[in-house]
Amino acid sequence: MSQAPSEIQRAPITPESRESEPRREQTLTAPGASSPASAAAPARTGAPAPAKRRDAYFDNVKYLAIVLVAVAHAWEPVMDGSRATRALYMIVYTFHMPAFILVSGYFSRSFDMSSGKVKRLVTGVVVPYVLFETAYSLFKRYAGGAGDTSITLLDPLFLTWFLIALFIWRVTTPLWQSLRHPLPVALAIAALASVTPGITDDLDLQRVCQLLPFFVLGLLMKPEHFQLIRRREVRMLALPLVAGALVFAYWAAPRMQLGWFYRSNSAQEMDFQWWAGPVMTLAMFGCSLLLTIAFLAWVPRRHMWFTVLGAGTICGYLLHGFLVKGAGYYGLFDRYEWLTGPVGLVVVSLVAAVAVTLLCTPPVRRMLRFATEPDMNWAFRRSPAKR
Repeated sequence: MSQAPSEIQRAPITPESRESEPRREQTLTAPGASSPASAAAPARTGAPAPAKRRDAYFDNVKYLAIVLVAVAHAWEPVMDGSRATRALYMIVYTFHMPAFILVSGYFSRSFDMSSGKVKRLVTGVVVPYVLFETAYSLFKRYAGGAGDTSITLLDPLFLTWFLIALFIWRVTTPLWQSLRHPLPVALAIAALASVTPGITDDLDLQRVCQLLPFFVLGLLMKPEHFQLIRRREVRMLALPLVAGALVFAYWAAPRMQLGWFYRSNSAQEMDFQWWAGPVMTLAMFGCSLLLTIAFLAWVPRRHMWFTVLGAGTICGYLLHGFLVKGAGYYGLFDRYEWLTGPVGLVVVSLVAAVAVTLLCTPPVRRMLRFATEPDMNWAFRRSPAKR
């Protein structure tokens, strides 16, 4: 996804995918935990507070979203000539990053620029961005043969855009939470960005602005909203919705520009009239929201075999890009033309899904912790309480 959200989540998702607030803030009380009143009792008696654990549902969301991100990226070099694959690609691109971003916003609700949260933002988002932006630039320069590739932190390469976007969205959280009507304001910003070709590639601000509404919507979400989404009635309504979307996508596949899904250019840059920008911004927001709800409705709530992988989606997101780009640099799809056929598409999809799954496993997460979860106490002042 050179320009798509794969562009994942920095998953979410994000597609842990630091897509979500650090461990302490993304964990929820275990089912059956005591009420606030009863939870206070242990404190009065000096007993330890009840332990918290990760919510299996959201880890499932992040893992499944990151798999979709990796598979969609793997489709890009082989989907030309296959109308069905292009249609599936359009469907996945409509919701996989919005879902990841919405969940990221949901877990950013408590972000308040306090010292502890700023530290986690730096270590979990800024540091990985700097390291992987540099790594992808060097990879393109030496493995891709693009010797003139410069290392710059202003022009995100491939999928690193999500990290810088998440940083910008999260530091503006207090602003969105202070507004009376934050979602309409975010939609207005997205619409204005879609008609502003003057926005440069610096920090991928087009994408930051056009995808902002999903983050703001996540900030507005409450636990009861997710409970409503997971109701049986919503799951049943999601089936005809997805079926209709597939039919429409198949019709639109040869007619619609993929740039609308990437949200990285203005309408004028895609050779459309300016008014198409706001229209498509609202239309894409509506379609993305509906498909995101359908996706969230069918994600398992219970602990699954892949639930543990939800904590490592940041690794899967950041590393799978080297595999996708490496295959392109090596000319894999040109050497083996059968990969563009029906059997090849299945093989490519399975390989991408298995690869990103392996990259999300605990051993990989531990090995990559120096880059995704670095211990940087040496760089921060101790809080007054610790002096």
